[in-house]
Amino acid sequence: MKIILVGSGGREHALAWAISDSPLCDELIVTPGNPGTKAYGRRADIAAEDIDGLVHLAQTEQADIVVIGPEVPLVEGLADRLEAVGIRAFGPTAAAARLEGSKRFARDFCKRHHIPQPQWDYFSTAEPAREFAASLSGGAVVKADGLAAGKGVTVCDNAEQAATSIEEMLAGRFGAASAQILVEERISGPEFSAFALLDGEEAVWLASAQDHKRAYDGDEGPNTGGMGAVSPSRFETDDLREQIMQDIIRPVAKGMAAEGNPYRGILYAGLMLTDKGPQVIEFNCRFGDPEAQVILPRMKSDLLSAIYTVTEGGLKNFDMRWDDDSAVTIVMAAKGYPGSYEKGSRIYGADQLESASGCLVFHAGTSQNADGQIIANGGRVLCVTALGATRQQARMKAYAGVGEITWDDEFYRSDIAAE
Repeated sequence: MKIILVGSGGREHALAWAISDSPLCDELIVTPGNPGTKAYGRRADIAAEDIDGLVHLAQTEQADIVVIGPEVPLVEGLADRLEAVGIRAFGPTAAAARLEGSKRFARDFCKRHHIPQPQWDYFSTAEPAREFAASLSGGAVVKADGLAAGKGVTVCDNAEQAATSIEEMLAGRFGAASAQILVEERISGPEFSAFALLDGEEAVWLASAQDHKRAYDGDEGPNTGGMGAVSPSRFETDDLREQIMQDIIRPVAKGMAAEGNPYRGILYAGLMLTDKGPQVIEFNCRFGDPEAQVILPRMKSDLLSAIYTVTEGGLKNFDMRWDDDSAVTIVMAAKGYPGSYEKGSRIYGADQLESASGCLVFHAGTSQNADGQIIANGGRVLCVTALGATRQQARMKAYAGVGEITWDDEFYRSDIAAE
């Protein structure tokens, strides 16, 4: 099969690595890709947000399946456009992707289908939002309704912090994404990322992971797109997995189908394990980043076979197999991220690391200069992933790999998977 993979980050590098290994993959095209993905297929120069260009590429190349990595083209309807011209897409339609594209839609959907979630309300003006935040016991969580690249969430310790965040968001901190906001009860418990495959009717458990969102050690600092991850989560058990499937994942599949928007693709449920049971923090309509970088290396099943099965609607008879090892990934970011940062600094040692240490290096925000030198070209720049028989072994191996990379302008957390 000829596969087109859309995206340019660490998630897409991990997807390219896994897809290209499938015996079903005859040719892989990654667009726009990054210097790391070129080892697995040829690159096209079409941005992930260029819906018309991507549809034209898929038609010109006569692609069998287009795998959509990032959330923006999914929310903008790339899967719909591809299906309209007879090309299979791995990823939900725009209507189904509203689970990520609009936090209000997701909360209303959970309410309609009795999916456990915290108390919440929706606002477009500051005064009632402040009043609601003040009514919540303890702190509050303020969220931009729309897409904000994983940064549109502020966890507030008290009503004063919530009031400040409400004012900033409604004043345009995240542009149109925060023209409307949600204020939610701040629930407590371990965070848990659950991933499942949905084919429109059936749902199959994929994997669990734990992301580390805050920029600095000790879960301090601003939210980021993710500074590291571990899979499986240390909280995963057979009983918890079945509870999440029964109370959250299957109700999403059934609810979407009942509302005429069958969900096909990856469902990522960000959960909190509260005293009352798992509650939904958010939904994402694609693989997480950096969660993909720890989930895919543990997958023993053929990823492309799973993708094809989703597009066929045959998950009922599909069996997923996993490596028992743990995986840990460390994100190496540019100094200043998630705020302003410099681009263009040279990176040494990343190309040799995989063969030298057994680590996997996934490029997230890199480019190459005229001499072929890898340079930093984003906020999150590299993800160093390692497998180990235990979480601690994987962690030590990943950090040893990070130490082999020379780059003057990087920073990374030193406590990923330390618990």
